[in-house]
Amino acid sequence: MRPFTSPIRIAAAALLIYAATASAHAQTDLLKRGQELLGPGGGSAPASSGKTESSLSPAEMGGGLKEALRVGTETVVAKLGKADGFNRDSAIHIPLPSSMRTVQQTLGKMGKSGLLDDLETRLNRAAEAATPRAKELFVKAIQSMSIDDAKKIYEGPNDAATQYFKKAMTPGLREAFRPTVDKALSDAGAVKAYDTAMGQYKSVPMVPDVKADLTNHALDGALAGIFHYVAQEEAAIRTNPAKRTTDVLKKAFGN
Repeated sequence: MRPFTSPIRIAAAALLIYAATASAHAQTDLLKRGQELLGPGGGSAPASSGKTESSLSPAEMGGGLKEALRVGTETVVAKLGKADGFNRDSAIHIPLPSSMRTVQQTLGKMGKSGLLDDLETRLNRAAEAATPRAKELFVKAIQSMSIDDAKKIYEGPNDAATQYFKKAMTPGLREAFRPTVDKALSDAGAVKAYDTAMGQYKSVPMVPDVKADLTNHALDGALAGIFHYVAQEEAAIRTNPAKRTTDVLKKAFGN
């Protein structure tokens, strides 16, 4: 004869089984949540930045970033180092020095402002002629970039690499560009045009003295234009998936 089991005992057993099962589920959920909150080393995981650098070694991250910057800077140099690269680009076109506005206004009243219009074009031609020399200097700056430099750039703002280049390259770029700019201005007749314009300006009685260093002005404009577009290329790498042309970049910045 089967032993009699009271409804009370059945209910008590069911309650114990349910409690044990619920406890197991609770422990599993807590364990899962703890694993999510704790990093692989057991410490608290940092807030997600949307980047996946943890899946890349420092060497991979640095190599991918360097390659992207190499391609980006070559694109900029090719874009600007040709006819009208500066002259017809309103974003980086080099105007006459501000100190020559009085000259321009005075000659305009004489119907001779064309001399200064020509001079302005020649300043931009000088920048275009000098720009190809930047390619080699960008390559050297990228090659000398340490893993720590690359990490700071990767974690920095959208123009972190551009600021790195400005700091590392500006003196070298000015030195490398200067002979080319001097020669371009001389060959193009810019210095002669300037002297002619100033001679006509000074023939007007009671005009203030005006001085302008055309070479330094062209150098300033050339560097500003180059870094303007390097910053755009860098920001695009960070924000435009189409610019992430390697698997490393896709991992570093997201697909």
